[in-house]
Amino acid sequence: MTRGYSVKPLAWDDVSIGGIDLPKARLEMVWGFGSGLARRAGDPAGTVWAIGDRGPNFKVEVAVERYGLEALARHAGESKAKVMPRLDIGPALAELRVEGDRVTLRRILPLTGEDGRALSGLPPPGSEQARVEPALDLRGDVIAPDPSGADTEGVVALPGGGFIVGDEYGPSLLRLDADARVIERWVPEGCAAAFAGARYPVRDVLPAIAARRRLNRGFEAMALSPDGASLALAFQSPLAHPDAAAGKKARHVRLWVLDLATGAFTAEHLYPLEKPEAFRRDPDAKRDDIKVSELAWLADGSLLVLERVSQSTKFYRVTLDAAAPASGIDPSTTPSIEERSAAKEPLPELVKTLVLDTDDAPEIGADLEGMVVLGASELLLVNDNDFGCEGARTGFWRVRFDRAVFG
Repeated sequence: MTRGYSVKPLAWDDVSIGGIDLPKARLEMVWGFGSGLARRAGDPAGTVWAIGDRGPNFKVEVAVERYGLEALARHAGESKAKVMPRLDIGPALAELRVEGDRVTLRRILPLTGEDGRALSGLPPPGSEQARVEPALDLRGDVIAPDPSGADTEGVVALPGGGFIVGDEYGPSLLRLDADARVIERWVPEGCAAAFAGARYPVRDVLPAIAARRRLNRGFEAMALSPDGASLALAFQSPLAHPDAAAGKKARHVRLWVLDLATGAFTAEHLYPLEKPEAFRRDPDAKRDDIKVSELAWLADGSLLVLERVSQSTKFYRVTLDAAAPASGIDPSTTPSIEERSAAKEPLPELVKTLVLDTDDAPEIGADLEGMVVLGASELLLVNDNDFGCEGARTGFWRVRFDRAVFG
């Protein structure tokens, strides 16, 4: 029995950004552009836009065990702390070209403030509404926060030029012009003060409950509607609302629709995550390991959703108008959607149809975060290489279906 699709790894050359000699091993770093992919109507054939995240970073345990940075050991209990060895390398867009069986880099566009200076990938100060994980240097010292900093994880390319980029810290959305300069940043209501001093305007237009996202689980999955009027975005995981315990036990991810022009909230849907045992190549997966990392809004109005752990990734189609929108964005609502989900109460959830499962396609690699539809029967996938800090390299895979699936 045939699978109904073929998979082709595409050639790609990672771009070095240098190395640092550390006590146990040399840290070799390469550019990372696997956090999100997008296409723009009207661009030349084969043009794809990619986003990298905050810049080179790795976990404390990697710093100690792989690189022998014993000074970092005192931070061993801080599971979300990140070591950032190259503060001069921050969030950046890349213009790529897909031609034949190769992906090539056309140019890199660092994100900049209104003053034209590149943004850092450092966390902002945070607030009572939204905690932010600390950043550490190679000596184990905490690096001062940056109100302009961003951890970029998703991108949409706007008609006529410009972009919207999703950020995990706020979480927030950054509106960029065609040269990747930040026009403004949208943050949750009540959180603008945490970005005081940012090198661009900040508006608190997103629902306040967005600030309840779990650490390092903000906006990563984004898609533009076919008419260009709406933005769909999904949190990576259930919110930590009213607390982290509820978020870790819940199985529904909030998927929002916003008005693109104003950022105004228009609808909320609930995306049900699979059970951990469904991800066969991740046998030790737990409920809170499952993430939503990418969206694509298809021509028929449905959404393609990338749901993953690490080794295993599943792609589902959902139709927004087939489910009653949820109504749980008031932070004072009790019990919260996450509490009800954790308690296995029935909720108005989206209906999922499986399109592709990498458990059945082992030639597709791990840590997929970027996805873009290249045609009615063609999908491009990319992994997040974490800037090579743990030895990973970028991989692109083209999936061609035997029939029209996406349009």
